[in-house]
Amino acid sequence: MTGSSDDLQRYVLPTGSTGRERLRVLARATESGTCRLLDEVGVAAGMACLDVGCGGGDVARLLAARVGPGGRVLGVDLDEALVAIAAREAESLGLVQLAYRAGSVLELGETGFDIVYARFLLTHLAERGAALAAMRDALRPGGVVVLEDIDFAGHFAFPAVPELDAYCRLYTALTRSTGGDAEIGRAVPSLLRQAGLQEIEVRISQPVALTGEAKLITLRTMQGIAGRVVDARLATAAEVEGIVTALERAAADPDVLMAMPRIVQAWGRKG
Repeated sequence: MTGSSDDLQRYVLPTGSTGRERLRVLARATESGTCRLLDEVGVAAGMACLDVGCGGGDVARLLAARVGPGGRVLGVDLDEALVAIAAREAESLGLVQLAYRAGSVLELGETGFDIVYARFLLTHLAERGAALAAMRDALRPGGVVVLEDIDFAGHFAFPAVPELDAYCRLYTALTRSTGGDAEIGRAVPSLLRQAGLQEIEVRISQPVALTGEAKLITLRTMQGIAGRVVDARLATAAEVEGIVTALERAAADPDVLMAMPRIVQAWGRKG
């Protein structure tokens, strides 16, 4: 993620190498929806793309594959440990068109990009307007800001899993306590318009599954926030353990259908 240094301290999810493993699960669960989005937006060979809040670089690599060696992709994230991991992975894959640096969305500096992309970034930021203004300013005229962000109220399971509802309440409360918004997805098109972007388009993507990563990410996220939830006195350690156990059981049960949050995909063009 990327904002200010205070944002990194307030970030509710694991960072560094621990966070990287969770992000791998998230990337696999969301890859097909993000690929459809990048193709619809028109990411193509030779383009210059900026991935803001790039984390472990999973989407940056999808962008790099589309722009090819004649294009360029820059990934920026405040988490220096994640940036170092992403850079090593890109080097091992021979992606010469892909580079990373540590930094804040509020201090991008670079300009002239065809695409500026961010996934699950605004949900963690208090300075959402300033962040979008910086992303807009990094575009060339006619360039496109592309966002994906969550609407946590969209989670569901069938048959019902009460602990999933408890998890959603805890995550939403924890995020709110740090200045974030776990339901920011529904506001993303309006935020793009407020930032001066034009030709706004919006889609919904929602991974749902009986098995696999789309179920596992819920468990991994609850495990990742467990300590913060207890420290914030939002739940006791015993209550958190009960939620984790129930989510683990649901993730392993092929008869339980489980959905991730709704993911709002929206984009707008710089005039």
